[in-house]
Amino acid sequence: MDFSLPPVGEGLYEVELVRWLVRPGDAVARGQGLAEVMSDKATMEVPAPFAGTVTGLSATPGAKIKVGQVVLTYNPAGEPNGEPAAADRASNDRQVADARMGASGTGNPTVAARQEATNGPVAPPSLARLPPAAPSVRLLARRLGIDLAAVRGSGPHGRILLDDLTPYLSPTRDESPKPAPVTGTTDTLALDLGTPGTTVPLLGLRRKIAEHMVEAKRHIPHYSYIDECDLTDLVRLRGQLRDPFARAGVKLTYLAFFVKAVARALKEVPIVNSTYDEVGGEIRLHDRYHIGVATATPNGLIVPVVKDADRKDLAAIAAEIERLSAGARAGRPRLDDLKGGTFTVTSVGGIGGLISTPIINHPEVGIMGVGKVVKRPVYDEHGQVRPADVVYLSFSFDHRIVDGAVGAAFGNAVVRHLQAPARLLLPEKLGG
Repeated sequence: MDFSLPPVGEGLYEVELVRWLVRPGDAVARGQGLAEVMSDKATMEVPAPFAGTVTGLSATPGAKIKVGQVVLTYNPAGEPNGEPAAADRASNDRQVADARMGASGTGNPTVAARQEATNGPVAPPSLARLPPAAPSVRLLARRLGIDLAAVRGSGPHGRILLDDLTPYLSPTRDESPKPAPVTGTTDTLALDLGTPGTTVPLLGLRRKIAEHMVEAKRHIPHYSYIDECDLTDLVRLRGQLRDPFARAGVKLTYLAFFVKAVARALKEVPIVNSTYDEVGGEIRLHDRYHIGVATATPNGLIVPVVKDADRKDLAAIAAEIERLSAGARAGRPRLDDLKGGTFTVTSVGGIGGLISTPIINHPEVGIMGVGKVVKRPVYDEHGQVRPADVVYLSFSFDHRIVDGAVGAAFGNAVVRHLQAPARLLLPEKLGG
C-alpha cells in the first residue's frame, strides 16, 4: 500500500524530508515514527497510522515533499494476502483525501496529534523496531545510556516523553539542578557537538538556520552595543520569590525578568520594536510586544515567542517561557509559538560566556545577548567597594533603522529596569 504525507499544520502544504526513521524491511507499529520532516519553523515526526512492514521509500533526505505525495509503501499487518486492516485502510484513505483537497489539518502543528486522535491502540511491541518517541527523546536517551525498550511511555498510544526518562537515570547521577544564571534555555546534554572524522549533510533545521543567518548578515548592517548591569538586587529578589513561585507551579528563571525588562524598554524606545520591509522601503513600528527567546534544542536553535510580554506579569511570563522551552526541546513546538516576534533575547550565560555579538533575527531590527552572571567588585554610591552580581548585555542593532545613540538609550532603559527589579512586579503605570 501507498502511504501519503498527511496534513502537517495549518497553511503548510510542503515540507523538507530531514531523515527516515525506518528502512525497507522494518516492521513498524501504529504510532511509531516513520520520518522527520521540517517546515520553515519546526521539525516534526510523522508517525505510522498503520502496523505493517515497510517495503519502499519514495524520497531522499533533503527533498521537498508535498502534502498528499506518496512517500512510502508498506505491506499492512492484520489481514491475509497483505490487505490492510479496516482501521488502517480508513485512516490512510482519510489522510489522502484530506491532502488532495488541500486540507491543512486541525490547527495543531504536529502530525502526531492529528493522527493519534484518529488511530486505535498501539500494535504489540514486537512489531516495532523502536518504541514510539520523538527524535529529541531518542537522542537524549542515547546520551544518558537509557534503553528505550525498557521505558514505559506515558504519552498517547504509549509514546515516550522526556519526563518518562527521569526514573531511569542512574542513581549515581547528580540530579540536582546546576545554576543557570540567566536563562536555563541551554542544556549541554542536548547539544550536538559533532563526531570527528565524519561528514554531515546540511539538512533540516540546520540548513534553515544557515540560510536565515546568511540572509541576516548579508542584508543587515549590524553594530553592537555592550553594557554592564548590576543584578545584585535582582538575584536577591529572585531568591526570595523562587519558593513561593514554585509552590504555585511556576519556575522563576532570570530570563523572565529579562523579557519583562525588555518589553518595558521597547515601549520607551519604540523604533527598536519594529521590522523593516526592504521591498516596500517601510519601517513598521509594532504596537504589540512579542519577545522571542532563543532556545537550544537537540535539532538546533529555534526562537519561540512570548506574545504580549508587556501585558503579562512576571509569573505569567515565567510560566510561558517554561511551556515554550519544554515544547521546543521535546521537538513539538506549536507553529503559532514560532511566529510574530518583534525582538529577540538570546543567551550564552548558561554555558559560561560573558559577551557575545548575536545575529539579528531578520526582519527584526534588534537582539539582546545575555552573558553569565559573575561576581565582581564594584564601587557603591559612597565610594566603597562591595561584591556585586554582574552581567554583560550585548545588543546588536540594524544600523539602517537604529542609530547608535538610540541603541544606547534602549540599552540604558533595559539596565535601569533590571537594576530596580521590584518595579517589574508592579503594573506598568506604577512600575515605570
